[in-house]
Amino acid sequence: MAMQIPAPLAGKAALVTGAGRGIGRGIAVELARQGADVALVDVSDGGLAEVADEITGMGSKTTTFVADVSDRDAVFAAVDHAASALGGFDVMVNNAGIALVGPIADVTPDDLARLWAINVDGVLWGIQAAVAKFKELGRPGKIINASSIAGHEGFAMLGPYSATKFAVRALTQAAAKEHAADGITVNAYCPGVVGTDMWVEIDRRFAQLTGVAEGETFKKFTETIALGRPETPEDVAGFVAYLAGPGADYMTGQAGLIDGGMVYR
Repeated sequence: MAMQIPAPLAGKAALVTGAGRGIGRGIAVELARQGADVALVDVSDGGLAEVADEITGMGSKTTTFVADVSDRDAVFAAVDHAASALGGFDVMVNNAGIALVGPIADVTPDDLARLWAINVDGVLWGIQAAVAKFKELGRPGKIINASSIAGHEGFAMLGPYSATKFAVRALTQAAAKEHAADGITVNAYCPGVVGTDMWVEIDRRFAQLTGVAEGETFKKFTETIALGRPETPEDVAGFVAYLAGPGADYMTGQAGLIDGGMVYR
């Protein structure tokens, strides 16, 4: 009789922010497929019930929580809820983020404040909340942050967005150094052109600002991908699941590119 190999993330409890759609949804589903119980967090409950049903159908436990990641108290509350509802806490995926498309010259203080609050502050609060919970539970843990190809190379018309993703890499490196002795690893994932609602909006904004037809910007970026196709949430999710699993136990402070071959570092 063949020996059954346990799922890589069996017995682990994870939290994913921005889990209601797009990359976050893909990550949550993949973590569950690999055996994890998953807390789904988003700024609204739209889409969360559907993702929860999919995860429950796989046999994993799940719970949902509505929180704005720019609100530090809300992020801490989400982590507390996840640990209580799932009976533990092992993996924090700081995935939630927004884009801002436009010339640097046109950026307003309000634009920048909102972008920074979600993309950078939200990651920082997630790191803090996860570290506090790991220490409270007396166990090691994994923190995985959303950066981007724009965290390795600044892109025209995406200047402030790129700056936030560079900042995520800095936080990832610093947190990895500060918490290695606690048994906590901190890494980031850097997607490229993913076929999600965010890229639909990026493409639409490029069309408005440059006069090109809608779809042309997405097509232009896709044509630079060595593997010849746009990225899917599942492409990203497979890498995040690796970072969450035992194969990445000796990896920390890194920001891995998962972009099909666009940016090379």
